[in-house]
Order: sequence, then structure tokens, then C-alpha cells
Amino acid sequence: METLPFEIGETAHALRKAFDRLAVGLGVTRAQWKVLFKLTRHPGLRQVELADMLDLEPITLCRIVDRLEEAELVERTRDPEDRRAWRLHVTAKAQPLIEKLQEVGAVLVAQAFAGIDEKDIEIARKVLAQARENAARCATINRVSNQ
Repeated sequence: METLPFEIGETAHALRKAFDRLAVGLGVTRAQWKVLFKLTRHPGLRQVELADMLDLEPITLCRIVDRLEEAELVERTRDPEDRRAWRLHVTAKAQPLIEKLQEVGAVLVAQAFAGIDEKDIEIARKVLAQARENAARCATINRVSNQ
């Protein structure tokens, strides 16, 4: 059991590397496509929220968003509730690229999970979801006890 977190991490790493190999030539870095995917799923996030979700330093995310904005793939809009903050949105120009990235993702899933029974995949999803929930709760408990 003690190697399970390592195995999960290694699997995630292998999937990321495989995606990178399949997506080569689309003109975006892994960091950029992660931003695009998050913003597609959560439009209008503030930069600080997105940085937290991606586990990036705000200045690092700012540079990534700068490049995506220069390429007209992301736009910043003022947060109406906080003039200092920016809300981020994927542009219409980004949609064809996002569709290609989603196609790459579908190919990766088909290849990576070939030969694995759907029931086993569903069990794995449930187990991983429970582990994430437990880990989040553990972190909250530890944070409270450290104060």
C-alpha cells in the first residue's frame, strides 16, 4: 500500500508525457493547454483562483496568460467586484485548438485504457475520488490542529 501514491503519480506522469507526444505540433505548451482546459471548464475564473487550482505561483500563471493573451486565445476582463482582479475567458479563436486538444485527449484515453473493463475503470474512479476527498479532509484537519 505504501507504493500506491507513487504508482498513481507515475501513472499521471506517463499520461501527461503521452499527451505531450500526441499534442506535439499544436503550438501550445503543457502549461498553456492546462490553462485552456481549466478555463473551458470554469470560465471567468480570477487569475488567483486559477493559479491555486493549477498549483502555480501567481506570477508564473501571469506569464502563461500573457502569452495566451498575445496569441488571442485568452482574454482578461476586469472583475466587477474587485478592480484589482482579472477574470479570464477563452476566446472564440481558441475553440478550434481546444477541440484538437480534446481529440488528442480522446485518443490518449482510448489508447491508455485499451483492454481495461469499463467496470474496473468506474471502480478506479470511485476509489480515486474517495482518496482525494479523504486527503482534502486530512489536510484541513492538520491545518486546524497546527493553529
